Amino acid sequence: MPYPIEKKFVIAIASSALFDLTESDNVFKHQGEAKYREYQEMNLDKPFERGVAFPFVKRLLKLNMSFPDIQPVEVVLMSKNSPETGERAFRSIEHYNLDITRACFTSGNPNFQYLPAFNATLFLSANQKDVQEALKNGFAAGRVLNEHYMEEEGEDQELRLAFDFDGVLADDSSEKVFKETGGNLDLYFQHEKKYAGQPLQAGPILNLLTKISYYQRLERKICEKDPSYKRILKTAIVTARNAPAHERVILSLKEWGIDVDEAFFLGGIDKSRVLSILKPHMFFDDQLGHLDHLINVPAVHIPFGIANMQ
Repeated sequence: MPYPIEKKFVIAIASSALFDLTESDNVFKHQGEAKYREYQEMNLDKPFERGVAFPFVKRLLKLNMSFPDIQPVEVVLMSKNSPETGERAFRSIEHYNLDITRACFTSGNPNFQYLPAFNATLFLSANQKDVQEALKNGFAAGRVLNEHYMEEEGEDQELRLAFDFDGVLADDSSEKVFKETGGNLDLYFQHEKKYAGQPLQAGPILNLLTKISYYQRLERKICEKDPSYKRILKTAIVTARNAPAHERVILSLKEWGIDVDEAFFLGGIDKSRVLSILKPHMFFDDQLGHLDHLINVPAVHIPFGIANMQ
């Protein structure tokens, strides 16, 4: 019996995140739609180069090998191309041997409204407007950055995911306090100590880590039965919080029923110092200032909350 889509872990991804579409976008912007269609037809059998989210997607799909009976992970291609011009994306998917069979082509129209139809846990795109619209309408979404990220080849099969905390996994209520106090750390710490026993509310992509954490627990059970099994999933929190504000992070994770493998409470240290060692396949943060200088770290900006108010 097929595993119902309502129980699957679904990532909806725009072709602009899965592949490097720089060349195609330039044709569309400078030569128009007719030439763009002609260009895609002429290059139909030329695969797109791999994009920022490609390693994330490829490694995530490998999770199906650990659970062959249920195949819990699914990736859906979300494209604003027409079905005709989107054919090159499907041929590229076939070229790279990615198990992606479902897609949505909307011929230039918005497509975020179809995310519930696919039971999507997260929508990834390189288009800022599409991501903002999705978030505004209550869907988990992020914009991929560093479009020329190149993954190191090797036998490493892990999927390493790193998350900022406030405005990403949790809501931005603590960040609002920090802003409202003019960045006064003493007042901020007083507030966090006062509410240390009160978990924070869910942030825009908490459901993603919740799903990941569920499969991490299943992987641990496999390891108990088969010590030779190598876990795929590894998670980390990388936050600017430090003691005593760390307590609320730990409490919230417990309240949410989430275990992470590593946590870094940096207290203002540049996150890139940790990320360059951790080498995540995706790092999610709500502040561009933490992301725009990262080198060879695939980053996702979550344009949510007070940190992104104009």
